[in-house]
Amino acid sequence: MLIMIAAVAENNALGKKNKLVWHLPNDFKRFKSLTTNHHIIMGRKTFESFPKPLPNRTHIVISRQENYNPGGCIVVDSIEKAIAICPENEDSYIIGGGEIYTLGLQYADIIEITRVHHTFEADAFFPKINEREWQLVESEENFKDDTHLYDYTYETYIKK
Repeated sequence: MLIMIAAVAENNALGKKNKLVWHLPNDFKRFKSLTTNHHIIMGRKTFESFPKPLPNRTHIVISRQENYNPGGCIVVDSIEKAIAICPENEDSYIIGGGEIYTLGLQYADIIEITRVHHTFEADAFFPKINEREWQLVESEENFKDDTHLYDYTYETYIKK
């Protein structure tokens, strides 16, 4: 299965200046739990936003830069090549950014969204989920607390 995973604000904001604009520790734990020991597909800017490669994951980075080779990952120049590298009988994840989500939407089987219940100024956005093509099958509300400044909901969509 090809799964898109993202934390997305009410206005579909993903981040600004290559950074998240919120901090949700439980979402980080969920992301780690779901993606560990799997292939993760991302754009170059998303990869460069990490202080180092994420442990116990195979990184596939999509870049138009011909000689881009940061080490510790596989570099390809298209979403199709990235998907082709992923094992067929295992879950693989598209983890961003905005352009890669837009390119990957047509190939995804599942979307795992953490919907942050706030709007933010941003320069990267998640594509609109078309309700004629995607069905919400699971939703789990979480409320702000001492370590989470915003209410948020885990949402799982499957392709119709």
